[in-house]
Amino acid sequence: MSQTSAYAIQLEHIWTSFGDPQKGTVKDVHQDINLCLEYGEILGVVGASGCGKTTLLREIVGLQSPTRGEVIVMGQSLKNVTAGHGEQLRNNCGVLFQKGALFSVLNVFDNIAFPLRELGFRDEELIARLVFMKLAMVGLAATDAWLKPADLSGGMVKRVALARTLVLEPGLLLLDEPTSGLDPISSEDFVSLLANLHKDLHFTVFMVTHDLDILRDLCTKVAVLADNKLVAFGTLAAVLDCKHPFVERFFHNNRAKRVFQYQEKLNG
Repeated sequence: MSQTSAYAIQLEHIWTSFGDPQKGTVKDVHQDINLCLEYGEILGVVGASGCGKTTLLREIVGLQSPTRGEVIVMGQSLKNVTAGHGEQLRNNCGVLFQKGALFSVLNVFDNIAFPLRELGFRDEELIARLVFMKLAMVGLAATDAWLKPADLSGGMVKRVALARTLVLEPGLLLLDEPTSGLDPISSEDFVSLLANLHKDLHFTVFMVTHDLDILRDLCTKVAVLADNKLVAFGTLAAVLDCKHPFVERFFHNNRAKRVFQYQEKLNG
């Protein structure tokens, strides 16, 4: 898909509410959220549980719509999007779910090949080349292709899920807690892998995460959701200067101070 906008993602006056207005049970999850993410950037979205991080990701993917406001992805508004443009947009967006969401009855090869076959690819030789290329790209061996998800470690599940996400070579990746459930070594390896792939492929990333190391080592921008609003957005250094109570608790506790020590020295 050609770039028809200066931004990969634009969120304009997003309000999201759940509940029944007639029963007076309406709850606002998002209140007037505005955000623009440039192509090639890596955004880390943080916030307390229930603040609407994953809901925002779902709205960008088009799995649900905000109550008010407009979501624009790669220059295409999701309001009244045509079937053709919608399919093109979905094919240019790769989603990595929190637990990988691999099909348990399929082996690794067929999990990665699944999006290609869904799009109507029938050339099995081409499918095989693409699958093994993506396996190598995420650091897995060709022999891993015949394993079932139950035979994989947590780190391997994430890598297979990432390979499946990349098989259509999307311009935008949406990741939901990509290092959740991984041990520190596997988490660090996954972050390094993602950084190297980003350097080579130049995709844009919208990532929900609580991982302080990811925010420090990978993200070019950070967004903080709290009190139903976007309370901070910008570089990590700029977010560290925000005085909102949630930012203070999340980014300035003892562990966070150790992780972000060098930024604080730079700011000081």
